[in-house]
Amino acid sequence: MSVRLSNGKDIPIEMHKVKIVQKARLAPARERLRAIEEGGYNTFLLRTRDIFMDMLTDSGTNAMSDNQLAAMMVADDAYAGSESFYRLADSVRDVFGLEYLLPVHQGRAAEHLLSKVFVKPGQVIPMNYHFTTTKAHFELAGGKVLEIFGDEALNTQSADPFKGNLDLARFHAAIEKWGAENIPFVRMEATTNLIGGQPFSMANLREVKEVAARHGIPVVVDASLISENAYFIRKREAGYTESSIRDIIREMMSYADICYLSGRKSCSVRGGLIATNNKQHYEAIRPWLPVYEGFLTYGGMSAKEVEAMAVGIREMTELEVAGSSADLIQYFVGRLVESGVPVVTPPGGLACHVDATRFLPHIPQREYPAGALAAAIYITSGIRSMERGTVSSDRDENGEDVLSDLELARLAVPRRVYSVSHVEYAVDRLTWLYAHRDLVKGLSFVEEPPLLRFFFGRLKPIDNWGADLAAAFEAEFGTDC
Repeated sequence: MSVRLSNGKDIPIEMHKVKIVQKARLAPARERLRAIEEGGYNTFLLRTRDIFMDMLTDSGTNAMSDNQLAAMMVADDAYAGSESFYRLADSVRDVFGLEYLLPVHQGRAAEHLLSKVFVKPGQVIPMNYHFTTTKAHFELAGGKVLEIFGDEALNTQSADPFKGNLDLARFHAAIEKWGAENIPFVRMEATTNLIGGQPFSMANLREVKEVAARHGIPVVVDASLISENAYFIRKREAGYTESSIRDIIREMMSYADICYLSGRKSCSVRGGLIATNNKQHYEAIRPWLPVYEGFLTYGGMSAKEVEAMAVGIREMTELEVAGSSADLIQYFVGRLVESGVPVVTPPGGLACHVDATRFLPHIPQREYPAGALAAAIYITSGIRSMERGTVSSDRDENGEDVLSDLELARLAVPRRVYSVSHVEYAVDRLTWLYAHRDLVKGLSFVEEPPLLRFFFGRLKPIDNWGADLAAAFEAEFGTDC
């Protein structure tokens, strides 16, 4: 939550105590340069020992609570019929209002099962925006992703509070063009990862459900960041300012025919699930669970993770938990705006997103400005961020880059991990880098996997700009920073 100081300034304040710590190390700039060179200018290929602040992702990196850790000690490791599963099912029923539960080892496992069961070749899947693994699974099944976002979704300097909304006119047009029989479901992601963690409104979800129901199209909600989306609804949408996070989540789920999630985000645990009140959907997916994941009552998760998720689902409905990252991200984005650094506004969930197109306007998209910016951020700060741009896209049938709608460097803010002082350090280094942005040039691939290349691809800097940037940094800050 945020509190107002006597000087009138609002700051996020941590509503938790730190009892266990993990040491961090800030390697000098020359070491960071060697590390990024060895990693092929891909922050995914950095080693943890070389990283000061790991803001690559919030997936599996959120701090677990004492109650979650305690619950792991009473896990029932039975292969079938585990009591841990039934405690998770109780949490899903109580919080989401969903009766049928299918645990999976993480969110992309849920996407795989959904694509296996529901997506047929030639079908189209409308959504408010794709996620990388979602798109890969649906396309591997022969489907086509239709992104039908609103006019403000790609505006990185917007005041629209719900840029994650699905455009209803485009939804109607898609149904008319493709036919409802060729749309297995419509997908709503809470919050939209690739366009800045932007939420959708309750009104929009309700209207999507109304349109979909008239045409017999199921609504699938990716609820990986559902508590953050609910928090934004509470803060930004009329009629919900006095509602509890639990009540908002429950209403959101009343419009979903199927919910799936990665537990690594809102639930702060490694794992995932699919849930529904539709027995037919449940029975269609269930036979495939043992084939690809594990038995029904563990689904590829350890019993300890199942127990921790049962607690995490309940805890994510607490206001101070749901808003813990969102408030720190708002502060982070606000400080960068004050410093003149181009970022995505309004602040969303998940991360602070730096607009690489405005930060590095001299780098063309085919030289991967977001990837270059992520590498430059690491060299100048020891902070690992993540490219969310054209490197995260693939190539078309002619071997040409599919240019991304946005070029963003994502600085994820894992829940209850970093403090205001960490954010101030990040702001300082990003501000310095922005003042020296002309030193940063583009990248080119030297090793490129055919699918999801951002995970393992290796690149090189054009004109060896990394060395020049490190030298300029050392000239100002010294060789120990």
